[in-house]
Amino acid sequence: MGGNHTQIKFILLGITDSPCAQTPLFVLFLLIYIVTLVGNFGIIILVRLSPSLHTPMYFFLTHFAFIDICYSTVISPRMLADLLSEDKTISFTGCMMQFLTFAFFGTVECHLLAMMAYDRHVAICQPLLYVTIISSRVCWQLVASSYLFAFLSAIIYTWCVFGGFFCGPNLIDHFFCDVVPVLRLVCSDTHSSEMVIFAFITINVVGTSLVILLSYISILCTVLRMCSAQSRARAFHTCTSHLMAVALFFGTAFFMYLQPPSSHRSLDKVASIIYTMVTPMLNPFIYSLRNKEVKGALIKCTRRFFSHWQHTRVLSSRT
Repeated sequence: MGGNHTQIKFILLGITDSPCAQTPLFVLFLLIYIVTLVGNFGIIILVRLSPSLHTPMYFFLTHFAFIDICYSTVISPRMLADLLSEDKTISFTGCMMQFLTFAFFGTVECHLLAMMAYDRHVAICQPLLYVTIISSRVCWQLVASSYLFAFLSAIIYTWCVFGGFFCGPNLIDHFFCDVVPVLRLVCSDTHSSEMVIFAFITINVVGTSLVILLSYISILCTVLRMCSAQSRARAFHTCTSHLMAVALFFGTAFFMYLQPPSSHRSLDKVASIIYTMVTPMLNPFIYSLRNKEVKGALIKCTRRFFSHWQHTRVLSSRT
């Protein structure tokens, strides 16, 4: 990335240019961000404190919650500041780093969703071999490989987007530095860069979604062979939370990144808000409100906390 790119400053146009809408949007997105942090940190703490949740599925879920926190933090604070500030400039380096971290955490999330689907596949289709196949060592290897591959992919994405020559307008029609709005500002030919980006997004998004699809086809075949209706209902129930998270994340990802640049419309900002802010906020609720194990662990931890609190009060009153 040669030349004097580091001297370039971009201007993020943001979600809206209406002054009347900026304050209400700031309040709304600040609440969403706070709920995202509280919900996902809550999931991580709950899994750590509850021995009943020390299983591979919840190991992946803690990483998923951590990625949601980071993923949202890359976008939200900057966007909130821009809603209240007249100066919406961002340096070339700042824009590049925002995109790099955004691409990294987004790619990790794709792979984690695929791992969670594979975990459900083994748990339902091969329950007797579950402990052997999804061992603690395998869990760490899968997570480490997802971080490594995501980092390499993010480097390639960033080079393709920011490796061109910027000589014209510096207005980014978005609320963060994303692929399409930044590539529109590149003066040099971007066809080869777009092809490389499309190929890697296809590998990451389509590849992981294919793993999810094949896992659930296998799960469906196994469940339909079960004799007991109660067993079938229990098996389906363990997958609903994950399927909802997959639908939210991959639905918007397919809409945003697997269409030609010329097809992008004003709905892109709405889709971006959904997968960068709304989805990370909803994931803790999806995995807690629809999950008996999480709700049971939450009740136990709450009772333990109040019991400890009451015991401490009694001891302090005696002294």
